[in-house]
Amino acid sequence: MSEFLSLFTRAAKLARGAADETMSRHGVRVGQNLLLEALWATDGMTPGELAEQLHLATPTVVKSAARMETSGLVVRRRDTADRRLVRVYLTEHGLAIKSAIESAREELEQRATATLTDSERRVLLRSLRKIIDQLADVTPMV
Repeated sequence: MSEFLSLFTRAAKLARGAADETMSRHGVRVGQNLLLEALWATDGMTPGELAEQLHLATPTVVKSAARMETSGLVVRRRDTADRRLVRVYLTEHGLAIKSAIESAREELEQRATATLTDSERRVLLRSLRKIIDQLADVTPMV
């Protein structure tokens, strides 16, 4: 395995594990924080709209929204104008944990990049965006 792939895989696994631990303290599973963030910006999106915005498959969003509904973070309701559509809305609990989740994400980012200079952080973010752009058109997100 190439050094890049080995390091990238290891970093991704460690970041995902740390994010899962951090988010679970607030009753949120890893990845659900991304759906919450999207809904905090625009509540009431359809799973398809969320999937498009987050570059995920719609069935992945549907499954996550169902789990989030069970956890009391969101509710799913039929669109009043088009009953074929389902929209995802934040509950009071989903709204109430916004600052805690944002703080947890910020703390995790600070922890992960603590030994990097500001310049290294900018290069890392720019490099990750380039990698994503390079691979996004060939790698389906689940």
